[in-house]
Amino acid sequence: MGPTDGILQPGSDASSDGVAAVEDGDRSDDTAGQVKSTPSGASAFFRPFLALLLLFLFLVGVQALSTGIKGLGSGVIDGLLATVQNPFMGLVTGILTTTLVQSSSVTTSLVVGLTASGVLPIQYAIPIVMGANIGTTVTNTVAALAQVGRRTEFRRAFAAATCHDFFNYLTVLALLPLELATGFLEKSSAALVAFLPATSNTVSYNSPLKGALKACVHALESTVAIITTDEFISAILLIVLAIALIFLSLMFIVRVMKSLVLSRMEGFIRRALGRGFKGSLLSVVSGALLTVLVQSSSITTSVMVPLAGAGVVRLWQVFPVTVGANLGTTVTALIASMAATGPAGDLAKQIAIVHLLFNLSGTLLFYIPPVTRRWPMVAAQWLAGVAVRSRRWALVYVVAAFYGVPALLVFLGR
Repeated sequence: MGPTDGILQPGSDASSDGVAAVEDGDRSDDTAGQVKSTPSGASAFFRPFLALLLLFLFLVGVQALSTGIKGLGSGVIDGLLATVQNPFMGLVTGILTTTLVQSSSVTTSLVVGLTASGVLPIQYAIPIVMGANIGTTVTNTVAALAQVGRRTEFRRAFAAATCHDFFNYLTVLALLPLELATGFLEKSSAALVAFLPATSNTVSYNSPLKGALKACVHALESTVAIITTDEFISAILLIVLAIALIFLSLMFIVRVMKSLVLSRMEGFIRRALGRGFKGSLLSVVSGALLTVLVQSSSITTSVMVPLAGAGVVRLWQVFPVTVGANLGTTVTALIASMAATGPAGDLAKQIAIVHLLFNLSGTLLFYIPPVTRRWPMVAAQWLAGVAVRSRRWALVYVVAAFYGVPALLVFLGR
């Protein structure tokens, strides 16, 4: 198998026959990622309301985080800023936080809360958001390791997983120096926020949603006040509660939406991919919509890994879904920005828009042009070939890409 096997050549077309072309013995009986059961009618009716309740709790967590950060005092805040004002350290923070919590949505939501609190300037938050995009790819890469015992399937699955890694790394390598030199993302997002309706405390007071959020945050503060009267400890406890609320609400939102959507996801993806490369934009949209529905880009991309391993889809068909998942995951930060009010609301919107612009820019740079579109796929095929020849290199890659690179960045930051 050559380094470009399974990659559509620029300017060529592919029919739906290319979707499931598999030689005898290559197709796996593995059904990982396929869900056969569907929720009952009553359960399907109840779960959307549960998802809305969890979404509200998620917004409560974001606003409580902002409130707690403000209560820490200038000394702690200055220490936080001293840590992340180096862009390399900001990138490391984003990568490691996301690999630890296994969710870029949690990381970006925390960044929105910190930015809304006024203690994390936009220019320091941007590298953290970039790092979150890298860290989120670890999930589907680890998922590919489950097929390491089947040589042919592992090669296809590992290539499908790591094209996401290479796409995000290339985007960071292109946009981080550009941002440091010109402030492209910061200035562009600020210009876009200027066109949005102004956020004011008066408007937030008249909004039932904002009023309900404030009431819940006040209830959390009152609960913390029962435990301790020390302002610093109260702020710490409120932050801990807020992070727990953000993490748990997102985790359960993913579970609820996964149970509603995942059973239909495989068929939906197959129909989108079956239209050939000319329908690749539809695949991008499909990946984005599925990610918005399940609130997890990791689920969307990880579903593609066993399909690619089984030979159901090719690498060039997986790639647009991955790009779409990157775009879809930005919706979480946009939703989180709704929790902020007043001038903080504009800051929250700005960093959420930065996340969207970052992924849109990556799409324009490394997906739209036929030449650069090939780079992540060629690199993924090459790495898969190396990993198949010596399986230990697959593990070495995971450790190096998600922990070795951060260690190097820490060294460079010093």
